[in-house]
Amino acid sequence: MVEHTKRRVFEEGHRRKFLVIVDGTPECSVALFFAARVAQRTNGSICLMHITEAAGAGGWSSFGNLNQGGGEVRAREMFAIYREKLVEFGYAELHTETVFREGKKADEITRFIEQDEDVAVLVLGAASDRRGPGPLVSSLGTGSMAGDFPVPIYIVPGTLTLEEIASLA
Repeated sequence: MVEHTKRRVFEEGHRRKFLVIVDGTPECSVALFFAARVAQRTNGSICLMHITEAAGAGGWSSFGNLNQGGGEVRAREMFAIYREKLVEFGYAELHTETVFREGKKADEITRFIEQDEDVAVLVLGAASDRRGPGPLVSSLGTGSMAGDFPVPIYIVPGTLTLEEIASLA
């Protein structure tokens, strides 16, 4: 059993963070709305993370593989898009931070969670098409890492409407 970084989300000076991976997929918006709703109700915050994978590293962002150096520009664009969504959803006042990483997605997510003791939950949206729930859900939520992941993973069905999520979260 791997020993994980102790979470400090309820200690003074700390805040419970809901980590959402922003990648431009439709299910990402579902995960964001769910996370925002729960974060607001629990006095938590949202951490938006965008990860650029190197060409040939199995990149599966709906925006395609990004050139070296262009990843940070794309990340800023993504963050702006998803901040606008938070405003649109009615969560303009919710504390939000952004993180940009380059590397293999599963590795970078795990590394970030181990480094940030305020991350309490990873929120992923499951794809609604017949090819499966999506690479992140498959690798982190149901793959070999699932049993030893450092925080709980919420998997939000991609077919849920905002009204349905509002009644659940």
